[in-house]
Amino acid sequence: MDLKLKPFDFAQALARAGLQADGQPLRTAAAPQAGFAQAMARALESVSASQNEAQRLQREVQLDSPGASIEQTMVAMQKAQIGFQATLSVRNRLVQAYTDIMSMQV
Repeated sequence: MDLKLKPFDFAQALARAGLQADGQPLRTAAAPQAGFAQAMARALESVSASQNEAQRLQREVQLDSPGASIEQTMVAMQKAQIGFQATLSVRNRLVQAYTDIMSMQV
């Protein structure tokens, strides 16, 4: 079996992380979004995107596409699963905190 991995693009990884080559945060003209609601919305969008990517890669492997990589598909599936589990954990803790606050005596 011939195993071919894509080369790691360090510059692209830094850009995705929002960092410059020296490790400093990117400076953008727009003000960063602040607040818990925006952070949660971005996190949910990210989890959804990773799940969609994993499904796309699964479909390619199932259709025996020549560019499909089972290794890349498995990694994408694990990333999607970890993201979903983290999101579920945050949701459960938020619900528990809400329940605790609502049951407090005033």
